[in-house]
Amino acid sequence: MADPYTTLGVSRSASEQDIKSAYRKLAKELHPDRNTDNPKAAERFSEVTNAYDLLSDADKRARFDRGEIDANGDPVNPFAGGGYGGGFGGGRPGGPGGQGGFRAQDFGAEGVDLGDLFEGLFGGGSGARGASGGFGRQSAGTRRPPPVGANVQYRLRVPFVDAAARKDQRITLSGGKTIDLKLPAGVEDGTQMRLKGKGEQGPGGAGDALVTIGIDGHRFFRRDGDNIRMDLPITLDEAVNGAKVRVPTVDGAVMLTIKPGSNGGTVMRLSGKGFSKKSGGRGDQLVTLEIQLPDEVSALKDRLGDWTDGRDVRKDLTA
Repeated sequence: MADPYTTLGVSRSASEQDIKSAYRKLAKELHPDRNTDNPKAAERFSEVTNAYDLLSDADKRARFDRGEIDANGDPVNPFAGGGYGGGFGGGRPGGPGGQGGFRAQDFGAEGVDLGDLFEGLFGGGSGARGASGGFGRQSAGTRRPPPVGANVQYRLRVPFVDAAARKDQRITLSGGKTIDLKLPAGVEDGTQMRLKGKGEQGPGGAGDALVTIGIDGHRFFRRDGDNIRMDLPITLDEAVNGAKVRVPTVDGAVMLTIKPGSNGGTVMRLSGKGFSKKSGGRGDQLVTLEIQLPDEVSALKDRLGDWTDGRDVRKDLTA
């Protein structure tokens, strides 16, 4: 296994915060969920996690720096401190390594592989050892990364106007923490948002929070793709003479100019007053004029007198 300092890209004098920051950056880049089509990233994620596990433990880090353990956290001499009448110590007989210890040099040669030397004790042959050369250990590249915690599902109801205007929504997570959620462009009913690291905690880090958006209906606005539709009641005199009328939008009321002689059913467009688009920008608000006569029409009849409209307004409706 590579030197853990090299794996995390930090110096040996790095502080705890330096190590933690380096790990978070690499773990975010290499997390398996973000690299499903890159097995090399999963291997690197495992190496980075193992390096962080060692260096984030003050005792293990000190022992590694003194050369007592390797990058896997295993003793440099795996038989140190064992039985056999005082064990196979790391020092010379009677020295700091303990009474009755020995070194590789005591066998008449430098650099004797103690693993090979004691293979016979464990059945002989490389089959008794793991792929990394240690007994029963897997190689670092084949280790599965530690599992992250479970994802947590949430459902958030959003008012129609807030969804159209993309107003921040406050949500309380299962742990009691409250956060402000920024709605994505093109948000619609059923949109799912993923909040990284806001799920349950696990050995490999926290899972995610999955927030499903539900958009409430509105009493006079209707969604039509990225546009918003509404029917606007106007009086007969406003239709005949024209007028400036106040019209509600999701961003606040605006003034709309109605031309003289406007018909019921005329659609007027307020640009950029609809829902946000995934591609950028916003849809429009489409306002349909709806002429409403008064409940009491006797005064209107008196004004019309004998006047009638002689047009055949239904000539195009023949089957």
